[in-house]
Amino acid sequence: MPKITYRPDIRDRILNRSRQATRTTIEQAEEIIVEYEGKGFVLTLRQLYYQFVSRGFLVNTQASYNRLGFIMTDARLAGLIDWNAIIDRTRNQVANPHWGSPVEILDTCASQFLIDRWGTQKNRVEVWIEKEALVGVIEGTCADLDVPFFSCRGYTSASEMWRMGYERMNRFAKAGQHNIILHLGDHDPSGMDMTNDIIKRLTLFTGKEVDLRRLALNMDQIEEFNPPPNFAKPSDKRYKKYKEEYGENCWELDALEPGYMAGLIEKEVKKIRSEKPWRVATAIQNRMKQKLRNVTSKVERDDRIRQALAEKMRKGDV
Repeated sequence: MPKITYRPDIRDRILNRSRQATRTTIEQAEEIIVEYEGKGFVLTLRQLYYQFVSRGFLVNTQASYNRLGFIMTDARLAGLIDWNAIIDRTRNQVANPHWGSPVEILDTCASQFLIDRWGTQKNRVEVWIEKEALVGVIEGTCADLDVPFFSCRGYTSASEMWRMGYERMNRFAKAGQHNIILHLGDHDPSGMDMTNDIIKRLTLFTGKEVDLRRLALNMDQIEEFNPPPNFAKPSDKRYKKYKEEYGENCWELDALEPGYMAGLIEKEVKKIRSEKPWRVATAIQNRMKQKLRNVTSKVERDDRIRQALAEKMRKGDV
């Protein structure tokens, strides 16, 4: 894993001249990062910060968050923290894939080939999450379950809400399937209202009440896990209603353990899914995958034969 020293001056300052508190913060960050890498997760800075707060390493203030961000930047420049250890899921380059040979793309096709195993189910499930920065927490689980996921990025645009409701959900409803949305969002004035907003607008575009199940963040989870609270913003126009029901504190979805969040989705999807048709569809899918692998193997053998023949012709052996 790349721990690369780009700034020896920063490294010298941290190791020899900085306060012990800075070095302790870096050591604590490394401990948390290694722990979550072992569980298969890469954390955002926000998630790392909430781990610091929940473990009592930092108080929950904007100044603490900013300070941690500065220290993590310096620690990476100094070669003390792995550059792959903290991820920014909101800024990503997009590029075309490339292949070294026809065999490579055929092999990829075989590994990625999927049929619609939900096509034989009574229900059609998808996951909606408020924050794009948390997509990395759920995407692996959703891929394993063959469940689509959608980052709302706050209040979803009218264009996308219409497309999801009128085009996508209506199509499945016409095929006789029941649409279910599993929603995860912040427990704050806007985050709680977003759940109702999704129901209201999708009901408008589909012509029937939407079955939306809010998986997180809910008050029972807050009471169980005691995540770090923030003050709800009085400037939010939904603040008054929220305060009457929940008080002045609010909580971010990021504060939940990544493994717990992924587990919530897996448990709920498996509860909804009918296992017998799923097993049948999976068996069909696996047989089709094997056919593709057989094609790949044949092309690979033919390539080797052609290469061997070309080499013999080059040497004059043929």
